[in-house]
Parts: sequence; C-alpha cells; structure tokens
Amino acid sequence: MKWHELTIRTRAEAVEMVTNFLHELEADGVAVEESWADRKPETGKLGEWYDRPLNAIPAGWVEIKGWFPEGTDMAAVKKTLQTRIGELNAYGIDPGDFTLEEALIDEEDWAESWKQYFKPLRVSERLTIRPTWEPYEPGPGEIVIDLDPGMAFGTGTHATTALCLRALDRAIRGGEDVIDVGTGSGILAIGAVKLGARRVLALDLDPVAVASAKANAELNGLADRIDVRESDLLGVLKESGASAGTPFNVAPPVDLVVANILAEIILLFIGDVYAALKPGGLYIASGIYVNKEDAVKQGLEAAGFEITRRDEQEDWIAFTARKPGGR
Repeated sequence: MKWHELTIRTRAEAVEMVTNFLHELEADGVAVEESWADRKPETGKLGEWYDRPLNAIPAGWVEIKGWFPEGTDMAAVKKTLQTRIGELNAYGIDPGDFTLEEALIDEEDWAESWKQYFKPLRVSERLTIRPTWEPYEPGPGEIVIDLDPGMAFGTGTHATTALCLRALDRAIRGGEDVIDVGTGSGILAIGAVKLGARRVLALDLDPVAVASAKANAELNGLADRIDVRESDLLGVLKESGASAGTPFNVAPPVDLVVANILAEIILLFIGDVYAALKPGGLYIASGIYVNKEDAVKQGLEAAGFEITRRDEQEDWIAFTARKPGGR
C-alpha cells in the first residue's frame, strides 16, 4: 500500500491550526518539524536538551506533514487546506507565504518517517520524555514519561508542551487533583501524576486523542489515576451524572487546571476554569502566540486571576495564574 504525504510549510504561529485542519480532513498521521536555525543546544545542569542535527527550515517556520491513504481525493484535501489556511489572517494568525507539496510514499516509509524527529528529550528539571521505540537509561532523580503519541498532538518537542511541563514541574508539590483540558497524547496528565499529583481528569474533544491518551496512561501504569474523557473544553463537567456516565475521578473545585490549546480557545472558557479551581488554585495556560499575549493576559485578569509567572519559548507564551484566596 502507498500513502499520500502532504507537506505544509508555514509560520510557527499557525502550527496548531494547521495540524487541527489535517486531523479534521482525516489524516492518518501528522508530524511537525520545527526550525533549529534559531536554537542552540542548552547545557548546564539539565544537560543537552536538544540532540538533533540542524535542518534547513527558516527561523520562525515549521514543516507539517500529514499522511493520507492511497485513494484519497488529494485535490479536494489541498483545496480545502489552501482555503482554510488562507483564512487564518482573519483570526490574527499569520501563516506567511505557506506552501503545500504532495508525494506518494510506501507504507514502510510512512510508518517510520515521522519517528526520526522524536528522540528522548529532557524538558524540565526532572522530566524526560522517551518514545517507546527508543532505548534510554534515566539518571538519578530523573522522571521518565514513556510516550507513543500516534496521531495525537503532544510529544514534548513543541514549545507549548514543553512550557506546560516545566510549569507543572514547578507547581506540583504532591497530592493535587488536576484537570488537563485538550489532553492530546495525554503527556501533561502523565507528567502531572509522575510529578506527584494525586489524580488527573484529562479531557479532549477529539476521539483519536482520547484513545491515544488512554493508551499512554496505560503504557505508564497510570490508568487508575488518569481519567480520560471526550469533552468540549470543560463542558462534560456541566453534564448530569447520568449523561456523563461513570463518575469522574476528580470533583471540582480542583487544585490545578492546565490547558495547552489556542489562545482564542483559552479566552472562551476562562470563567469556567476560574469556577473549577479552589481558592488559591493554579491555572497553567499555554498555546499562546506572542501576538495574542496581551489579550489572554487581560482576559485572565478580568476573570479575577493573578498572573504569577510568564514563560516564553520560540515566541510561544505560557502563563501561570492563581485564583485568589486559600492559604
């Protein structure tokens, strides 16, 4: 069997929207390669975080690949992508002079090609992400997340995910109940529990992500502490017990909410997050490109949050915000 490999080159700020478009068009796999032109390997007590050869992608740009089975109407796929990516400027997201290229590849190449970009990665003081197909020996005190992302977003290589994991490393003291909104591969939920959280309710609207997060929770031996549910943002929390099915493993108000999603979506449910947190609870919000930073900051503060920390990586922003009250 052969596969259609579609390569989109666009500006980094459009990466999450374009990957979403590919999933909606039923790509059987999606991978993102970012530019290494403006990065230097980080050294020091964390060691060398990035262990990959430099690529030819310009600074501030990404290369996104989507794979479609042979027989897919690729003309229709490309036409839809051209239209939808071209409309992103209307939402304040600049895709730049994006390009689309198509190739036909063998099944073996499709199955393995994206894995070359995903190696063991140290992302925080304590956390290292290990893809299931890579051997790795952790050092003293190192916490390893085993991961097979499949088609779900979240490998830790993207700046927004790395920012969240570092924020969780700082925030979690032990015993917290957490809600992870837009869980993707489940990487943040797994990281939270391995750092000491008691339980995590992991939510995602995409059934592919739900399946991936469940599989990765089981892979890490945490299926009994991570409850993965299909939900539009925090919508499932508003359902009755009967319509929601079995009871959730955590009951709001919780100690911490983490969301690695687009800034536009963060702005839609800030009030719901505030209501779901205990007084003194923390909200870690990532997926915010620099051009949306002020809007999200204003939205958080208007809802009553106190922003306690701002972190940035490659023009992506993550806020840690606190709900007043508590000890």
